[in-house]
Amino acid sequence: MELVDVSEVSAGLFIVGVIFILLVGGLLSMGILRFFQTKKGQGWAYMVGSAVSLVAFILIVNRWFD
Repeated sequence: MELVDVSEVSAGLFIVGVIFILLVGGLLSMGILRFFQTKKGQGWAYMVGSAVSLVAFILIVNRWFD
């Protein structure tokens, strides 16, 4: 196992990463919960929201932190 030096990661990138990881994870969890509660429409809405958030995260990181 090797140690990784993360001192080069900017505070902005770290904060954006944390916010989007929480957003995508929360929406994905809510979508799965709604599917188990047999509320398919709400479940799909949360899944779509999670996918849109993931795409937004990728675009923001590529554009601002490149």
